[in-house]
Amino acid sequence: MNPKALRDMAPDELRRRLDDAEQEAFNLRVQIAAGKAQSPSRLREVRKDIARVKTELTRKGEQA
Repeated sequence: MNPKALRDMAPDELRRRLDDAEQEAFNLRVQIAAGKAQSPSRLREVRKDIARVKTELTRKGEQA
């Protein structure tokens, strides 16, 4: 996710993105544990996206 694009989003949309990213991270962890992940490095990208969204929510004064 582009940090500039995150800055332009409303807090509700950021929360939706956060929920989606957390769900994707969970699914990737399950796939990695089962040995069926096609791209284990994607988990790292998703974790960074989660951090970016949480940072932006905090910057806007919203609770993550």
